[in-house]
Amino acid sequence: MTPPVPFRGDVYAFLKEIMNATHSSDIQKKYLQTSLDGEGVGVSLWLPSLFSAEAIPSAIITFVALLMFLQLGVKWEVSTLLCGLLTLPWMMKSWLREPLQHWGHYLAQLRFVEAVSFLLLVALAFSFTARTDSQLWVLLCLLLLCLFSAWHELVSHMYYDSRLRGPQQRFYNVARMSFSQAAVILTYGVMIVAVGSLEVFYHNRRQVIAESWSTAVYLLAGVYLLLLLWNLCCLPQNDPSPVGERRQVVKELLPAASLSHGRVVCGEAFALFLLLLPQALMFHARVLYLMASQTEGGLGCSLQEVGLAQGTVGVIAFSVGLILGHRLIDKNGKRARLLFSMLIPLGLSPSVYWLMTQYPPANLLWLCVATATAQFCFGYGLNLCSLVLRHLFGHRYESTINYLYVPLISFVMLPAMAASGWLVARLGFEHFFTLDALLAIFAWMAGWCIIYQYQDSNNCS
Repeated sequence: MTPPVPFRGDVYAFLKEIMNATHSSDIQKKYLQTSLDGEGVGVSLWLPSLFSAEAIPSAIITFVALLMFLQLGVKWEVSTLLCGLLTLPWMMKSWLREPLQHWGHYLAQLRFVEAVSFLLLVALAFSFTARTDSQLWVLLCLLLLCLFSAWHELVSHMYYDSRLRGPQQRFYNVARMSFSQAAVILTYGVMIVAVGSLEVFYHNRRQVIAESWSTAVYLLAGVYLLLLLWNLCCLPQNDPSPVGERRQVVKELLPAASLSHGRVVCGEAFALFLLLLPQALMFHARVLYLMASQTEGGLGCSLQEVGLAQGTVGVIAFSVGLILGHRLIDKNGKRARLLFSMLIPLGLSPSVYWLMTQYPPANLLWLCVATATAQFCFGYGLNLCSLVLRHLFGHRYESTINYLYVPLISFVMLPAMAASGWLVARLGFEHFFTLDALLAIFAWMAGWCIIYQYQDSNNCS
Protein backbone atom coordinates (compact mmCIF):
# COMPACT_ATOMS: atom_id res chain seq x y z
CA MET A 1 0.00 0.00 0.00
CA THR A 2 1.40 3.39 -1.02
CA PRO A 3 1.41 5.75 1.95
CA PRO A 4 -0.44 9.05 1.56
CA VAL A 5 1.58 12.18 0.88
CA PRO A 6 -0.30 14.74 2.94
CA PHE A 7 1.98 17.75 2.48
CA ARG A 8 0.66 18.86 -0.89
CA GLY A 9 -1.84 21.52 -1.74
CA ASP A 10 -3.28 23.44 1.19
CA VAL A 11 -0.95 22.29 3.97
CA TYR A 12 -2.50 24.49 6.64
CA ALA A 13 -6.02 23.22 5.95
CA PHE A 14 -4.88 19.61 6.02
CA LEU A 15 -3.01 20.00 9.32
CA LYS A 16 -5.96 21.84 10.84
CA GLU A 17 -8.23 18.98 9.81
CA ILE A 18 -5.81 16.50 11.39
CA MET A 19 -5.62 18.41 14.66
CA ASN A 20 -9.39 18.83 14.90
CA ALA A 21 -10.14 15.20 14.10
CA THR A 22 -11.37 12.93 16.88
CA HIS A 23 -9.48 9.83 17.97
CA SER A 24 -11.88 7.62 16.04
CA SER A 25 -11.79 9.58 12.79
CA ASP A 26 -10.72 7.95 9.56
CA ILE A 27 -8.27 10.75 8.82
CA GLN A 28 -6.29 10.25 12.00
CA LYS A 29 -6.24 6.49 11.70
CA LYS A 30 -5.15 6.63 8.07
CA TYR A 31 -2.53 9.32 8.50
CA LEU A 32 -1.08 8.88 11.97
CA GLN A 33 -0.75 5.10 11.80
CA THR A 34 0.98 5.08 8.40
CA SER A 35 4.76 4.70 8.33
CA LEU A 36 6.66 6.86 5.87
CA ASP A 37 9.06 4.12 4.87
CA GLY A 38 6.79 2.77 2.14
CA GLU A 39 7.81 -0.81 2.86
CA GLY A 40 4.91 -1.84 5.03
CA VAL A 41 7.03 -1.95 8.18
CA GLY A 42 4.83 -0.43 10.89
CA VAL A 43 6.13 2.06 13.38
CA SER A 44 4.92 -0.15 16.23
CA LEU A 45 7.48 -2.80 15.22
CA TRP A 46 10.62 -0.69 15.51
CA LEU A 47 9.73 2.17 17.87
CA PRO A 48 9.75 0.11 21.13
CA SER A 49 13.08 -1.58 20.45
CA LEU A 50 14.76 1.59 19.15
CA PHE A 51 14.03 3.69 22.23
CA SER A 52 14.48 0.81 24.67
CA ALA A 53 17.99 0.34 23.27
CA GLU A 54 18.55 4.06 23.79
CA ALA A 55 17.30 4.06 27.39
CA ILE A 56 19.30 1.13 28.81
CA PRO A 57 22.80 2.71 28.61
CA SER A 58 21.38 6.08 29.71
CA ALA A 59 19.79 4.49 32.78
CA ILE A 60 23.08 2.81 33.71
CA ILE A 61 24.89 6.17 33.61
CA THR A 62 22.15 8.18 35.32
CA PHE A 63 21.01 5.82 38.08
CA VAL A 64 22.95 2.56 38.33
CA ALA A 65 26.50 3.93 38.20
CA LEU A 66 26.20 5.44 41.69
CA LEU A 67 25.19 2.07 43.16
CA MET A 68 28.10 0.42 41.36
CA PHE A 69 30.61 2.84 42.86
CA LEU A 70 29.12 2.58 46.34
CA GLN A 71 29.24 -1.20 46.29
CA LEU A 72 32.83 -1.14 45.04
CA GLY A 73 33.79 0.80 48.17
CA VAL A 74 34.11 4.31 46.71
CA LYS A 75 33.39 7.13 49.18
CA TRP A 76 30.18 9.14 48.93
CA GLU A 77 31.80 12.39 47.80
CA VAL A 78 33.93 10.64 45.20
CA SER A 79 30.99 8.57 43.92
CA THR A 80 28.77 11.59 43.24
CA LEU A 81 31.69 13.45 41.67
CA LEU A 82 32.40 10.54 39.32
CA CYS A 83 28.70 10.28 38.43
CA GLY A 84 28.76 13.97 37.58
CA LEU A 85 31.81 13.50 35.37
CA LEU A 86 30.08 10.63 33.57
CA THR A 87 27.45 13.04 32.24
CA LEU A 88 30.05 15.24 30.51
CA PRO A 89 29.74 13.41 27.16
CA TRP A 90 26.06 14.41 27.12
CA MET A 91 27.20 18.04 27.10
CA MET A 92 28.87 17.34 23.75
CA LYS A 93 25.59 16.51 22.02
CA SER A 94 25.19 20.09 20.82
CA TRP A 95 28.49 19.88 18.96
CA LEU A 96 27.94 16.32 17.74
CA ARG A 97 24.50 17.00 16.28
CA GLU A 98 25.56 18.98 13.22
CA PRO A 99 28.35 16.65 11.94
CA LEU A 100 26.11 13.62 12.51
CA GLN A 101 23.32 15.28 10.53
CA HIS A 102 25.67 16.12 7.67
CA TRP A 103 27.05 12.60 7.67
CA GLY A 104 23.57 11.08 7.39
CA HIS A 105 23.28 7.29 7.04
CA TYR A 106 21.31 7.13 10.28
CA LEU A 107 20.61 3.42 10.01
CA ALA A 108 24.30 2.56 9.61
CA GLN A 109 25.16 4.80 12.56
CA LEU A 110 22.52 3.15 14.72
CA ARG A 111 23.80 -0.32 13.95
CA PHE A 112 27.40 0.65 14.65
CA VAL A 113 26.60 2.42 17.93
CA GLU A 114 24.39 -0.40 19.18
CA ALA A 115 27.05 -3.00 18.36
CA VAL A 116 29.72 -1.02 20.23
CA SER A 117 27.35 -0.40 23.17
CA PHE A 118 26.75 -4.15 23.44
CA LEU A 119 30.50 -4.78 23.50
CA LEU A 120 30.92 -2.09 26.17
CA LEU A 121 28.25 -3.75 28.33
CA VAL A 122 30.14 -7.03 28.05
CA ALA A 123 33.39 -5.24 28.92
CA LEU A 124 31.68 -3.58 31.90
CA ALA A 125 30.50 -6.96 33.18
CA PHE A 126 34.00 -8.38 32.77
CA SER A 127 35.65 -5.40 34.48
CA PHE A 128 33.95 -6.17 37.81
CA THR A 129 35.90 -9.38 38.12
CA ALA A 130 39.24 -7.82 37.14
CA ARG A 131 41.91 -8.78 39.63
CA THR A 132 43.35 -5.26 39.96
CA ASP A 133 41.98 -1.75 39.44
CA SER A 134 38.40 -2.90 38.94
CA GLN A 135 37.12 0.57 39.93
CA LEU A 136 39.23 2.22 37.22
CA TRP A 137 38.07 -0.24 34.54
CA VAL A 138 34.44 0.21 35.54
CA LEU A 139 34.83 3.99 35.30
CA LEU A 140 36.47 3.75 31.87
CA CYS A 141 33.72 1.47 30.52
CA LEU A 142 31.03 3.79 31.89
CA LEU A 143 32.65 6.86 30.29
CA LEU A 144 32.77 5.17 26.88
CA LEU A 145 29.23 3.89 27.34
CA CYS A 146 28.03 7.42 28.09
CA LEU A 147 29.71 8.75 24.94
CA PHE A 148 28.03 6.14 22.75
CA SER A 149 24.77 6.65 24.63
CA ALA A 150 24.82 10.33 23.63
CA TRP A 151 25.59 9.32 20.04
CA HIS A 152 22.73 6.80 20.01
CA GLU A 153 20.27 9.31 21.45
CA LEU A 154 21.09 11.88 18.78
CA VAL A 155 20.92 9.47 15.86
CA SER A 156 17.78 7.69 17.09
CA HIS A 157 15.93 11.01 17.34
CA MET A 158 17.17 12.05 13.89
CA TYR A 159 15.98 8.73 12.50
CA TYR A 160 12.64 9.17 14.30
CA ASP A 161 12.24 12.70 12.93
CA SER A 162 13.06 11.57 9.41
CA ARG A 163 10.46 8.80 9.52
CA LEU A 164 7.53 10.58 11.13
CA ARG A 165 6.00 13.99 10.61
CA GLY A 166 4.95 16.34 13.40
CA PRO A 167 1.37 15.07 13.98
CA GLN A 168 2.60 11.47 13.84
CA GLN A 169 5.31 12.22 16.40
CA ARG A 170 2.77 13.71 18.78
CA PHE A 171 0.65 10.59 18.39
CA TYR A 172 3.57 8.28 19.28
CA ASN A 173 5.19 10.45 21.99
CA VAL A 174 3.50 8.75 24.92
CA ALA A 175 4.28 5.28 23.53
CA ARG A 176 7.91 6.28 22.99
CA MET A 177 8.17 7.60 26.54
CA SER A 178 6.48 4.49 27.95
CA PHE A 179 8.91 2.08 26.28
CA SER A 180 11.90 4.20 27.30
CA GLN A 181 10.82 4.24 30.93
CA ALA A 182 10.05 0.51 30.80
CA ALA A 183 13.69 -0.02 29.83
CA VAL A 184 14.72 2.20 32.76
CA ILE A 185 12.64 0.03 35.11
CA LEU A 186 14.34 -3.05 33.67
CA THR A 187 17.77 -1.52 34.27
CA TYR A 188 17.28 0.41 37.51
CA GLY A 189 14.57 -1.77 39.04
CA VAL A 190 14.74 -5.38 37.90
CA MET A 191 18.52 -5.51 37.50
CA ILE A 192 19.18 -3.96 40.92
CA VAL A 193 16.80 -6.44 42.54
CA ALA A 194 18.65 -9.20 40.67
CA VAL A 195 22.01 -7.94 41.97
CA GLY A 196 20.71 -7.98 45.53
CA SER A 197 19.35 -11.49 45.08
CA LEU A 198 22.61 -12.69 43.54
CA GLU A 199 24.54 -11.31 46.50
CA VAL A 200 22.45 -13.57 48.73
CA PHE A 201 22.99 -16.49 46.35
CA TYR A 202 26.78 -15.90 46.11
CA HIS A 203 27.25 -15.14 49.82
CA ASN A 204 29.85 -17.91 50.25
CA ARG A 205 32.02 -16.71 47.39
CA ARG A 206 35.13 -14.61 47.74
CA GLN A 207 34.09 -11.71 45.48
CA VAL A 208 30.38 -11.79 46.16
CA ILE A 209 29.66 -8.17 45.17
CA ALA A 210 31.82 -8.18 42.03
CA GLU A 211 30.43 -11.50 40.80
CA SER A 212 26.84 -10.41 41.47
CA TRP A 213 27.23 -7.22 39.45
CA SER A 214 29.10 -9.04 36.70
CA THR A 215 26.36 -11.66 36.33
CA ALA A 216 23.58 -9.05 36.31
CA VAL A 217 25.31 -6.88 33.70
CA TYR A 218 25.94 -9.94 31.52
CA LEU A 219 22.20 -10.69 31.65
CA LEU A 220 21.42 -7.08 30.77
CA ALA A 221 23.86 -7.30 27.85
CA GLY A 222 21.92 -10.33 26.64
CA VAL A 223 18.68 -8.33 26.69
CA TYR A 224 20.43 -5.52 24.80
CA LEU A 225 21.65 -8.04 22.23
CA LEU A 226 18.04 -9.12 21.60
CA LEU A 227 17.05 -5.49 21.03
CA LEU A 228 20.02 -5.06 18.69
CA LEU A 229 19.00 -8.08 16.63
CA TRP A 230 15.38 -6.94 16.52
CA ASN A 231 16.44 -3.50 15.29
CA LEU A 232 18.66 -5.17 12.72
CA CYS A 233 15.64 -7.00 11.31
CA CYS A 234 12.82 -4.47 11.75
CA LEU A 235 14.27 -1.01 11.20
CA PRO A 236 13.33 0.11 7.65
CA GLN A 237 16.19 -0.43 5.25
CA ASN A 238 15.89 2.65 3.02
CA ASP A 239 17.83 5.31 4.88
CA PRO A 240 16.33 8.78 4.26
CA SER A 241 18.64 11.60 3.31
CA PRO A 242 19.22 14.20 6.00
CA VAL A 243 19.14 16.98 3.39
CA GLY A 244 16.26 19.35 3.90
CA GLU A 245 15.48 18.51 7.52
CA ARG A 246 13.20 21.06 9.06
CA ARG A 247 14.92 21.60 12.38
CA GLN A 248 17.79 24.06 12.54
CA VAL A 249 20.90 23.09 14.46
CA VAL A 250 21.35 25.44 17.41
CA LYS A 251 24.29 25.35 19.76
CA GLU A 252 22.73 25.21 23.18
CA LEU A 253 25.53 25.37 25.72
CA LEU A 254 26.96 28.60 27.04
CA PRO A 255 30.31 28.64 25.19
CA ALA A 256 28.52 28.34 21.85
CA ALA A 257 26.34 31.40 22.32
CA SER A 258 27.20 34.71 20.71
CA LEU A 259 28.08 37.69 22.89
CA SER A 260 24.81 39.48 22.24
CA HIS A 261 22.74 36.37 22.88
CA GLY A 262 25.05 35.08 25.60
CA ARG A 263 23.64 37.38 28.28
CA VAL A 264 20.15 36.04 27.61
CA VAL A 265 21.37 32.43 27.70
CA CYS A 266 23.30 33.04 30.94
CA GLY A 267 20.24 34.59 32.57
CA GLU A 268 17.99 31.72 31.52
CA ALA A 269 20.58 29.13 32.55
CA PHE A 270 20.97 30.72 35.99
CA ALA A 271 17.21 30.73 36.44
CA LEU A 272 17.13 27.03 35.52
CA PHE A 273 20.00 26.38 37.93
CA LEU A 274 18.02 27.89 40.83
CA LEU A 275 14.80 26.21 39.72
CA LEU A 276 16.37 22.74 39.67
CA LEU A 277 18.87 23.22 42.52
CA PRO A 278 16.83 21.34 45.17
CA GLN A 279 16.21 18.47 42.76
CA ALA A 280 19.86 18.33 41.66
CA LEU A 281 21.04 18.12 45.27
CA MET A 282 18.49 15.41 46.00
CA PHE A 283 19.19 13.37 42.85
CA HIS A 284 22.06 11.26 44.23
CA ALA A 285 21.60 12.05 47.94
CA ARG A 286 18.30 10.13 48.06
CA VAL A 287 20.12 6.93 47.03
CA LEU A 288 22.86 7.58 49.60
CA TYR A 289 20.16 8.01 52.25
CA LEU A 290 18.50 4.72 51.37
CA MET A 291 21.77 2.77 51.18
CA ALA A 292 23.52 4.25 54.25
CA SER A 293 23.33 2.28 57.46
CA GLN A 294 21.25 3.51 60.36
CA THR A 295 24.38 4.38 62.32
CA GLU A 296 25.29 6.75 59.47
CA GLY A 297 21.84 8.35 59.57
CA GLY A 298 20.38 6.44 56.63
CA LEU A 299 17.63 3.85 56.31
CA GLY A 300 19.89 0.85 55.72
CA CYS A 301 17.85 -0.49 52.80
CA SER A 302 18.91 -3.54 50.86
CA LEU A 303 19.52 -3.44 47.11
CA GLN A 304 16.21 -5.22 46.55
CA GLU A 305 14.36 -2.48 48.46
CA VAL A 306 16.19 0.25 46.54
CA GLY A 307 15.39 -1.44 43.24
CA LEU A 308 11.71 -1.73 44.13
CA ALA A 309 11.18 1.68 45.75
CA GLN A 310 13.43 3.87 43.59
CA GLY A 311 13.97 1.84 40.44
CA THR A 312 10.41 0.61 39.93
CA VAL A 313 7.78 2.54 41.91
CA GLY A 314 9.75 5.80 41.75
CA VAL A 315 10.39 5.57 38.00
CA ILE A 316 6.71 4.81 37.32
CA ALA A 317 5.60 7.79 39.41
CA PHE A 318 8.18 10.04 37.73
CA SER A 319 6.96 8.93 34.29
CA VAL A 320 3.31 9.51 35.20
CA GLY A 321 4.18 13.03 36.39
CA LEU A 322 6.11 13.79 33.21
CA ILE A 323 3.39 12.53 30.87
CA LEU A 324 0.57 14.18 32.85
CA GLY A 325 2.28 17.57 32.84
CA HIS A 326 3.15 17.28 29.15
CA ARG A 327 -0.43 16.39 28.21
CA LEU A 328 -1.91 19.19 30.32
CA ILE A 329 0.35 21.76 28.66
CA ASP A 330 -0.54 20.40 25.22
CA LYS A 331 -4.25 20.52 26.01
CA ASN A 332 -4.58 23.75 28.01
CA GLY A 333 -1.57 25.76 26.86
CA LYS A 334 1.04 27.35 29.09
CA ARG A 335 -1.35 29.19 31.39
CA ALA A 336 -0.02 30.76 34.57
CA ARG A 337 -2.36 28.82 36.85
CA LEU A 338 -1.30 25.48 35.36
CA LEU A 339 2.38 26.42 35.49
CA PHE A 340 2.18 27.43 39.16
CA SER A 341 0.54 24.06 39.88
CA MET A 342 3.79 22.53 38.57
CA LEU A 343 6.13 24.94 40.32
CA ILE A 344 4.86 24.33 43.86
CA PRO A 345 5.25 20.51 43.84
CA LEU A 346 8.67 20.83 42.21
CA GLY A 347 9.92 22.76 45.24
CA LEU A 348 8.14 20.55 47.76
CA SER A 349 9.57 17.29 46.42
CA PRO A 350 12.80 17.34 48.54
CA SER A 351 10.71 17.97 51.67
CA VAL A 352 9.53 14.36 51.43
CA TYR A 353 13.05 13.14 52.22
CA TRP A 354 13.35 15.63 55.08
CA LEU A 355 10.15 14.18 56.52
CA MET A 356 11.66 10.71 56.14
CA THR A 357 14.59 11.77 58.32
CA GLN A 358 12.12 12.88 61.00
CA TYR A 359 9.68 10.00 60.64
CA PRO A 360 11.45 7.00 59.04
CA PRO A 361 9.13 4.72 57.03
CA ALA A 362 7.89 1.82 59.14
CA ASN A 363 7.95 -0.66 56.26
CA LEU A 364 8.58 -1.03 52.55
CA LEU A 365 5.06 0.08 51.63
CA TRP A 366 5.50 3.50 53.23
CA LEU A 367 8.93 3.82 51.68
CA CYS A 368 7.38 3.23 48.23
CA VAL A 369 4.61 5.76 48.96
CA ALA A 370 7.13 8.42 50.00
CA THR A 371 9.37 7.74 47.02
CA ALA A 372 6.44 7.79 44.59
CA THR A 373 5.24 11.12 45.99
CA ALA A 374 8.64 12.77 45.64
CA GLN A 375 9.23 11.38 42.16
CA PHE A 376 5.78 12.30 40.88
CA CYS A 377 6.25 15.91 42.03
CA PHE A 378 9.68 15.97 40.36
CA GLY A 379 8.38 14.64 37.04
CA TYR A 380 5.30 16.85 37.04
CA GLY A 381 7.25 20.01 37.84
CA LEU A 382 10.05 19.25 35.39
CA ASN A 383 7.74 20.30 32.56
CA LEU A 384 8.42 23.92 33.54
CA CYS A 385 11.74 23.56 31.74
CA SER A 386 9.84 23.54 28.45
CA LEU A 387 9.25 27.30 28.87
CA VAL A 388 12.94 28.13 28.80
CA LEU A 389 13.80 25.55 26.14
CA ARG A 390 11.04 26.84 23.86
CA HIS A 391 12.21 30.42 24.41
CA LEU A 392 15.85 29.62 23.61
CA PHE A 393 15.64 26.87 20.99
CA GLY A 394 12.24 27.17 19.36
CA HIS A 395 10.62 23.86 18.39
CA ARG A 396 13.69 21.65 18.78
CA TYR A 397 12.44 19.99 21.99
CA GLU A 398 8.75 20.18 21.19
CA SER A 399 8.38 16.39 21.15
CA THR A 400 10.69 15.88 24.17
CA ILE A 401 9.01 14.61 27.34
CA ASN A 402 11.93 13.74 29.64
CA TYR A 403 14.04 16.90 29.87
CA LEU A 404 16.75 15.36 32.07
CA TYR A 405 18.78 14.35 29.00
CA VAL A 406 18.66 17.80 27.38
CA PRO A 407 22.26 19.14 27.47
CA LEU A 408 21.34 22.49 29.01
CA ILE A 409 19.35 20.82 31.79
CA SER A 410 22.18 18.37 32.49
CA PHE A 411 24.62 21.29 32.47
CA VAL A 412 22.80 23.32 35.15
CA MET A 413 22.21 20.26 37.36
CA LEU A 414 25.76 18.92 37.16
CA PRO A 415 27.48 21.07 39.85
CA ALA A 416 24.92 20.36 42.57
CA MET A 417 24.71 16.66 41.70
CA ALA A 418 28.49 16.30 41.86
CA ALA A 419 28.75 18.19 45.17
CA SER A 420 25.84 16.44 46.91
CA GLY A 421 27.98 13.58 48.26
CA TRP A 422 30.50 16.00 49.79
CA LEU A 423 27.69 18.01 51.42
CA VAL A 424 26.06 14.89 52.84
CA ALA A 425 29.38 13.72 54.29
CA ARG A 426 29.90 17.10 55.97
CA LEU A 427 26.35 17.94 57.10
CA GLY A 428 24.69 14.59 57.69
CA PHE A 429 21.42 13.57 56.12
CA GLU A 430 19.08 15.47 58.43
CA HIS A 431 20.83 18.82 58.03
CA PHE A 432 21.40 18.21 54.31
CA PHE A 433 17.73 17.57 53.56
CA THR A 434 16.77 20.53 55.78
CA LEU A 435 18.99 22.77 53.66
CA ASP A 436 17.63 21.19 50.49
CA ALA A 437 14.03 21.82 51.57
CA LEU A 438 14.81 25.47 52.39
CA LEU A 439 16.31 26.01 48.95
CA ALA A 440 12.79 25.54 47.57
CA ILE A 441 12.28 29.26 48.30
CA PHE A 442 14.90 30.19 45.68
CA ALA A 443 13.46 27.60 43.28
CA TRP A 444 9.99 29.14 43.60
CA MET A 445 11.39 32.64 43.05
CA ALA A 446 13.23 31.51 39.91
CA GLY A 447 10.15 29.67 38.67
CA TRP A 448 7.99 32.73 39.27
CA CYS A 449 10.39 34.82 37.17
CA ILE A 450 10.43 32.21 34.39
CA ILE A 451 6.64 32.00 34.25
CA TYR A 452 6.10 35.74 34.12
CA GLN A 453 8.93 36.28 31.66
CA TYR A 454 7.23 33.79 29.38
CA GLN A 455 3.91 35.57 29.85
CA ASP A 456 5.46 38.95 29.04
CA SER A 457 7.17 37.69 25.89
CA ASN A 458 3.93 36.01 24.82
CA ASN A 459 1.94 39.16 25.30
CA CYS A 460 4.46 41.27 23.44
CA SER A 461 4.25 38.98 20.46
